[in-house]
Amino acid sequence: MDRHGWIDERLAQVPLFANLDTKALRQISSLATQIDVKAGKELTREGEHGHEFVIVLEGEAEVKVGDEVVATRGPGDYFGEIALVANRPRTATVTALTPMKVEVIGRREFQTMLHDNPSIATELLGVTADRLAEHDSQG
Repeated sequence: MDRHGWIDERLAQVPLFANLDTKALRQISSLATQIDVKAGKELTREGEHGHEFVIVLEGEAEVKVGDEVVATRGPGDYFGEIALVANRPRTATVTALTPMKVEVIGRREFQTMLHDNPSIATELLGVTADRLAEHDSQG
């Protein structure tokens, strides 16, 4: 199986992309860059401007707001959408707990993905609103 076939298969397992056909999955995988991340690597930093959306393919990361761990993210999860959708600084610091494989989609490609796949945009807006409400209630 080529890289795109493997990525398409992995993306299809992400709940956000579960209803997409192969063509849409292939388009999204073409917008993304796969990165291997070492344990301990900081993927986002609270308060900084965000420029990418991250999809976890393998491994696990912790999500911290201030000094408190508020969530973990593993295969099928994603993060970084709040900074891109709401145009706000990062709301949390995300650090790899284990070695990880992630797909990273930059701001411009993220906008293309949402424009071309309205069902993803709708789903992401709901998740973003929920995460922002959670964040605001913690702060």
